[in-house]
Amino acid sequence: MIRHGLVFLAVSAALASACGGAKPDSSPPADMPGMPGIARADSAQEIVLSAAQVAHGGVRWAPAGTGTGSDAALGVMTALPGQLTPNEDQTARLGAPAQGRILAVRVSPGDRVRRGQILVTLQSPHAGMAQADLSKAASAVTAKRAQSTFAKNARERADRLLALKAIPRQDYEKAIADEQLAQTELAQADAELQRARMTAAALGAGETATGEIALRSPQNGVVLERFATPGAVVEAGAPLVVVTEPAQLWLTVNAPETSIGAFRTGMSLRFTVPAFPADTFTARVTAVGAGLDPATRTLPVRATVVNAAGRLKPAMFAAVAIPAAGTGSGAAPASTTVMLAADAVQLLGGKPVVFEVMPDGTGGGHFMARAVETGGRSGGWIIVTRGITRGDVVVVEGAFAVKAAIEKGKMPKMEM
Repeated sequence: MIRHGLVFLAVSAALASACGGAKPDSSPPADMPGMPGIARADSAQEIVLSAAQVAHGGVRWAPAGTGTGSDAALGVMTALPGQLTPNEDQTARLGAPAQGRILAVRVSPGDRVRRGQILVTLQSPHAGMAQADLSKAASAVTAKRAQSTFAKNARERADRLLALKAIPRQDYEKAIADEQLAQTELAQADAELQRARMTAAALGAGETATGEIALRSPQNGVVLERFATPGAVVEAGAPLVVVTEPAQLWLTVNAPETSIGAFRTGMSLRFTVPAFPADTFTARVTAVGAGLDPATRTLPVRATVVNAAGRLKPAMFAAVAIPAAGTGSGAAPASTTVMLAADAVQLLGGKPVVFEVMPDGTGGGHFMARAVETGGRSGGWIIVTRGITRGDVVVVEGAFAVKAAIEKGKMPKMEM
């Protein structure tokens, strides 16, 4: 019995040593690939990174709202996504006037063209017929003009003979009728010639019967798009070239129902584009839709942008600033609405977060995940409506590396 009691006491001591008496594991947590020795903060949503880890992960932070280059416009206003489009009042979309084969394309996108310049040459049987009709009509006019001249001379001669009483009255009256008939036929031939010319001009066909069509630019501008390909056979109406004057563009905004009160015709809008984040541009509202789109519940708004320098391009995305008071009672306060690069917002635990930073002064920092609410997107930007305020120091580049570090720190160690 004594032997059994000693064995029991030895086993109990061993178990106690294994469960409660062992020293805590002081080894560092598992390293993140490329970022060794990550130090965890107290919360599962926080992490501490050294200067070397920050540099390796390409992490950069800045005060929220200062990276958009629109401190005056976006920092104190609500931002809506918009897009620049060609000014359709100064845009010509040229199509094939008739079925035919493309012989040559003389311009490329970006080329500056002038009014009347030949852009595309086609060959079409319809143009050949129009040119033949034009030639026939011109010949008919020449013949009828000769007949009219002959009839006029005959009537003048009849006038003199009648005065001498050398011809009967009947012959004189016939000369007058012949002249009137010749003039009527000449007028009809002239009208047919004008019709033939208009038909040939509408097709872009010259007066020479070659069947060729010269598609000319109706205005000065820049070639925005080119669809024509040499050798291709196209149907009437097929798009070939788009020419626009880029000195003026349209800014289109689909305003949500809660923001429609912020827009009125004639007001000035300010906006930024990802291509020039340090600059703020202006536009003047020229049209506000009469009703909402039933599918999207948005109101179409159009503004005109003066683009004399040509820096702005059609199809650019824009972040349009409007007064926050016009967004309705359900809108976020202006101070909480900022624009960030889309990559600055990450999903952590299935929810969007932004990483706030407390720099340590040596290049590293304490990173904390902040839950946010987001609005629309514009190009590479995202609107953050709640969760951070303008001036909060947040990660603007390398947010994915911070997210990966936090998720790596939350992973339990595997017991061997």
